[in-house]
Amino acid sequence: MKIHLPLDEAVIRTLQAGDYVYLTGTVYVARDAAHKRMKEALDKGETLPFDLAGAVIYYMGPSPAREGRPIGSAGPTTSGRMDKYTPELLDLGLKGMIGKGRRSPEVIEAIIRNRAVYFAAVGGAGALLSKKIFSSEILAYEDLGAEAVRRIQVEDFPVIVAVDSLGHNIYDTAPKAYAEE
Repeated sequence: MKIHLPLDEAVIRTLQAGDYVYLTGTVYVARDAAHKRMKEALDKGETLPFDLAGAVIYYMGPSPAREGRPIGSAGPTTSGRMDKYTPELLDLGLKGMIGKGRRSPEVIEAIIRNRAVYFAAVGGAGALLSKKIFSSEILAYEDLGAEAVRRIQVEDFPVIVAVDSLGHNIYDTAPKAYAEE
C-alpha cells in the first residue's frame, strides 16, 4: 500500500499489523538526544521544531552524505530508547513512528488511545533505505550532529506496520505464527 504523508486517521484505521507500506512525503528524524531536548522544551512551555499534527518521526541517526547524495546510510535505531518520551508526543498529535524493535506497553496504549501507528524499517539496510530519501535538512539542535532533528523527504520508503491503531503487534503475533508452521 502506498501512503502519502502526513498521516490522517482515515488512512491509519485501514492499516493492519504486518502490512507492507511505502511512505511518500515529509518525515522528521529524531533520536535519543533530540527527544530529550524536545521534552525539555515542552516542559518549559516552548514550541517544538516541527508541528506534530499527523507527523511521522523516524528514529535514525544518518551517517555523513556521500557527494551528490542528501544523506548517508539511514537505517533505523532501536525504538525502545524513545519510549519514555513517546506517549506525550502521541498525545500532542504525533501519528507515526519508524524504528526497529518492540515498544513498551505504555507506548502501545498511547498508540491505541491516539489512533496512531508504529512502523518497522529493516535494520542493517541503511544504505538501501537512504536511496528512498531525496532531501535532508537540519531543523534544530545542530550541535547534536547526527542526532539533530531533520526534515527528510522520502518516496516509496518501505516499512512494515509493526503496531496498528488497535494495538495488534507483529512482535507478538509473528513468532506465534512462525511456531505454528
